[in-house]
Amino acid sequence: MLARIFACPQRKVSPRAVVEPWYGIARKLAAVATFLTFVLAAPAPARAQGPMIVGSDRGGYLHDRLIELENLQRHGIQVEIRGRVCFSTCTMFLGLPGTCVNPDTTFGFHGPSRSGRRLAPADFDYFSEVMASYYPEPLRTWFMDKGRNRINGVYKIKGTELIRLGIPSCQTA
Repeated sequence: MLARIFACPQRKVSPRAVVEPWYGIARKLAAVATFLTFVLAAPAPARAQGPMIVGSDRGGYLHDRLIELENLQRHGIQVEIRGRVCFSTCTMFLGLPGTCVNPDTTFGFHGPSRSGRRLAPADFDYFSEVMASYYPEPLRTWFMDKGRNRINGVYKIKGTELIRLGIPSCQTA
């Protein structure tokens, strides 16, 4: 069909003659795409990065927080929890190495749910374990014994209590 469209009445054009010039362009585009893939996928050079300061954070989706925690851990970024509140998935920062807390921050703990509705028992146990794996002892044990059982509302714990349990206090600026 292409040959018919581009053909001149006095000269026949084969389909190969129509397509062949595009091979060179396609090869060049493929080479550029391959080059860009390697350049864009290469890790950025390591550079010194300060701590991540967490202000008031009321939590969010577990999946999103797990991705954030993985990235912070992979890059060795320390976390300073300095806001007025740190509720729900925000509390999972407590398990990252070097995390410190402000004594005046109020931490709010509750069990996993789907928009405030109880999960099936197997899902509840699984996601409770996932959350608890980000808490240092003895907070992990407390969460599995008591904290996860509250679905509506939160158990509130002040930063001073977490410091007493061994979580470092953030230095004042």
